[in-house]
Amino acid sequence: MIKVLGRRNSANVQKVMWVLGELGLDYERENIAGSFGFPDDYPNPVNVVPTIVDGDITVWESNACVRYFARQYGVGSLWPEDPKTLAQADQWMEWQRSGFSDAFFPLFANKIRMDADNESLADKIVAIGEQYKILDAHLADNDYIAGSSLTMGDIPLGAVTYRYKTLDIDRPSTPNVDAWYGRLTERTAYQYHVMIPYGTNAAEWAEEEQKNAGIQ
Repeated sequence: MIKVLGRRNSANVQKVMWVLGELGLDYERENIAGSFGFPDDYPNPVNVVPTIVDGDITVWESNACVRYFARQYGVGSLWPEDPKTLAQADQWMEWQRSGFSDAFFPLFANKIRMDADNESLADKIVAIGEQYKILDAHLADNDYIAGSSLTMGDIPLGAVTYRYKTLDIDRPSTPNVDAWYGRLTERTAYQYHVMIPYGTNAAEWAEEEQKNAGIQ
């Protein structure tokens, strides 16, 4: 049985859960981090989530977990067999972990978990908007991140785009991102594992975290 160690409302955990949903794999998820804390025997030296356990294989770092499941169980779908498509999926996963994350996560943390107002976050709102313009230009010729079908490349960016699209902020026009996001929202696994309410402030965030504690 695959085990996923991490709280359900973590964006990084949601990446992995979405992949498991797309691949139809059985799993058990355990509440770790956030208000749940970390057990003494947590098998991850840096105390982050998610950590996955699949038999005698343990993997941490969310994008590494996504790649592991895609490669192990999704060859020909989430893990493209064509080298060019695979490389494109992989490069956009790397991009998500660099400038994109540097722009998005400080905005989200300050607005939702620290109750900051939009005026104080103006530079961060602009910064993530600029990142989505880059993505929008790429999606002008692609239905999904690596072409005409969903791959692992869509997972990291798609997992946070629900939050970006539902934050109470002004966003630049990105029609191609909008169309891509619309396609994601039609997917059952995305609806269940990613489109999860997170609240509008720190108190609501804590409440939503507890609401998700017993949901697999």
